[in-house]
Amino acid sequence: MRHLLATAAGLAVLAASACSAPAPPRSDAVSAVPPGPATLPAPTGAHPVGTTVLYLKDTSRPDPWNLDADARELKVTLWYPTGQRDGQRAPYMTPKESELLLKGSGIASAPYDTLSKTRTNAIKDAEPAGRKLPLVVLSPGFTKPMSTLTSLAEDLASRGYVVAGIDHTYESYATTFPDGRVAECLACDSNSDPGFGARMVQGRAADVSFVLDRLPSKWHGSDRIDRSRIAMVGQSIGGSSAMATMLEDPRVRAGIDMDGTAYARIPKSGLSRPFMFLGSAQHVSGGPAPTWDRDWKLLTVWKRWIVLTGAEHQSFTDTPLLADALGIKPTTGVLPAARAAELTRTYVAAFLDQHLKSQRQPLLDKPSSRYPEAKFCPAACAHS
Repeated sequence: MRHLLATAAGLAVLAASACSAPAPPRSDAVSAVPPGPATLPAPTGAHPVGTTVLYLKDTSRPDPWNLDADARELKVTLWYPTGQRDGQRAPYMTPKESELLLKGSGIASAPYDTLSKTRTNAIKDAEPAGRKLPLVVLSPGFTKPMSTLTSLAEDLASRGYVVAGIDHTYESYATTFPDGRVAECLACDSNSDPGFGARMVQGRAADVSFVLDRLPSKWHGSDRIDRSRIAMVGQSIGGSSAMATMLEDPRVRAGIDMDGTAYARIPKSGLSRPFMFLGSAQHVSGGPAPTWDRDWKLLTVWKRWIVLTGAEHQSFTDTPLLADALGIKPTTGVLPAARAAELTRTYVAAFLDQHLKSQRQPLLDKPSSRYPEAKFCPAACAHS
């Protein structure tokens, strides 16, 4: 169950979470000389993007992983529209975070500070712009820092959303706090325990509710948020956490699980808010990860289940975009990194535009010739 990323010699960069479907075996070799730093794709929306970081402390509960901590500390990264087009671009991660991530992943094909050189598009601490903006909470996979969903976050912000990405402390290889402390993955020592996944998603649901409670008092731009329009999107166990959060917090009106095994259990009465599954072939109907089949029957209002042909577990994150910088070749038959990012951005934005902005999206009603990789389930992608 140990949540590993890709090994440099035999696996693609940042492979599947132990808290979701396993990745297929990989066989491609590593490039001899890694190229220069990665650059994230430009956002597709009309607005420049700003970003800032908040540090919050929940004194009402102890940390679930660190027995010496009597409060839960969280790092929250915000992305949002801004009118500012020039300024310092925000760092992707620190050199130490890059080092711990690559070491934890068993990747030695590039210098350990490589990911800290990744070029982002958002302007650090830019002044927010806009009014009555919907809010999207993002939650990453197990062992992954929030930065691995930056491409999606920047794109949503450019389309007129405020995005709050949560680093769930001690659940990733590295989270840095302002005093210089680096919280490593204490939860990695427990991930073979019975009930680990259910325990984690309940803790993340509590993290999200706390962030929603505190955001108005902790961010000077929070008056630009329409708090009646909140959704949550997550990858891997972050996707399962979106479901768990919606079951606990009615403020979250809609949710997306990107390739995450579902650990939260929907009651027999069902979930009566819009939800979308967006995943890889591991999540076809009747396939090796059956929790979506179970939960599909309990989603009682608008719902979609879309599988992307050629997608892998990390296709919904930045990690394929970083492979070249790490000197790792793509695998034949897998969605190219740019196409995976385009599909993820497109379908996530369409869902949010429909359910938070009341803009009907025909793309979500039937297969599109423009995006033939998207198979609508369960009927169109049954396991054979």
